Amino acid sequence: MRIPLFYAVSAVLFLSGSSCLAQSLDASATTNAADTAPVTAVAKDAVFTQEQLDQMLAPIALYPDPLLAQVLMATTYPGEIAEAVTWSKAHADAKGDDAVKQVASQPWDPSVQALVAFPQVMATLGQDPVWVQRLGDAFLAQPDDVMGGVQRLRHQAQAAGNLQSNQYQNVTVQAAAAPTPAAAAPASSTSTIIIQPSDPQVVYVPSYNPTTTYGTWPYPASPPVYYPPPPAYYPGSALMAGLAFGTGVAIIGSLWGECDWGNNDIDIDVDRYNNINRNNQITRNQNKWQHNAVHRDGVPYRDSKSREQYGRQLDGARQREAYRGDNAQRAQAREKARGSMDKHGIERPATSNREARDSARKAQSATSPGNRMQAGADRPKASDRSQGTARNTRENQQSRQQTAQVNQRGQGDLQGRQTAQKRPAASTSSAGSARNNAFAGVRSPSQANAQASRGQVSQASARRPSASRPAGHQVSRPSNPPARQRGGRR
Repeated sequence: MRIPLFYAVSAVLFLSGSSCLAQSLDASATTNAADTAPVTAVAKDAVFTQEQLDQMLAPIALYPDPLLAQVLMATTYPGEIAEAVTWSKAHADAKGDDAVKQVASQPWDPSVQALVAFPQVMATLGQDPVWVQRLGDAFLAQPDDVMGGVQRLRHQAQAAGNLQSNQYQNVTVQAAAAPTPAAAAPASSTSTIIIQPSDPQVVYVPSYNPTTTYGTWPYPASPPVYYPPPPAYYPGSALMAGLAFGTGVAIIGSLWGECDWGNNDIDIDVDRYNNINRNNQITRNQNKWQHNAVHRDGVPYRDSKSREQYGRQLDGARQREAYRGDNAQRAQAREKARGSMDKHGIERPATSNREARDSARKAQSATSPGNRMQAGADRPKASDRSQGTARNTRENQQSRQQTAQVNQRGQGDLQGRQTAQKRPAASTSSAGSARNNAFAGVRSPSQANAQASRGQVSQASARRPSASRPAGHQVSRPSNPPARQRGGRR
């Protein structure tokens, strides 16, 4: 069977197009995978990049391993580092084990207490609190990257000719041990550079300029910061390149940490630790350092992993107290103040809302009877009330007597007028006049005037102010008007 040429050509074109389409889809998938891979890597990246880690580690990467371990542990407590720096400035002559014993009663982490043995280190840490906090955050979030960064910087300093053994320190290079699954080998080299004091009981703290000690800095946009050393501890040393060593610090138990480069963590020498930390003993099983969130003093953690890991070590109340910066020293100061208040008879302030409400209720119940007693004291006594009642009774009696006298006087005036009216009538009748009318008083004007005067006096007495009369007492007045008002001459 023969296939037409048209269909054969169409089949060839279809197969070739499908092949090209498949190749393009594979290329597109590869491109998309290449594009999404960095996104996944960025999502898994830690808090600080390698450039940032090298920048912040440069000032301390060349410290002896025991001192470096103490610095890394202590920087995870930036708040207590700040308090220790203040104490070190106030006690400039204190150093070594003696200084550590002096701060044994301070509520600081033992790693922070150990650092006061080196006042020159405290002076360096005190110059930049932000750098201290970032360094501690990096060690908590990225311990492998931090330890790897230290080794990378040490290799750079050694390549630049600025790191070697001398009378102050021993520098050794060891092949890196096989890393555990939880640890990663340093990316810069397969060897590990270890720095130890020449005398285990005397530590010399190196001072150097990180901008020149590591040779050409690989990150021109992020140069390391140089913290000048305090001149009192490095007299006459001009730091051009390399390391300078000041006065050594004699120690026996102050440095009890050691860098474990195989596991990228810190080991604890239990014997040295217990020798200097009498108030905080540990057991043989506690030979690995672990961060204690109680000493964080409320400083927030930078990354979510650290917040989840260390924030859950505290219950709700203790976590709030730590966030507010509350610690044993402040609690002791509060108790001392309360004891002083009790001694001087001052009422303690309330420590909670419930205590404040209870105190208010007690105060109210204590003052209410007194208020009632005071209110009763303001009232007049029974004898005073009886005296007032008797006085009012006498006044009322006198007022009634005066009223009765006025009434009697008015009645006498009325009777006198009536008598006066009858007398003219009698004389008239005797004289032959049989009529008694309104003109009877015309014949005796003097008598009529006298009667009118007595009537006016009676009316004036009746119109006196009523203050002396008891309320509601009616005064009787004569019902007939005076003689002059009844009539007159027409």
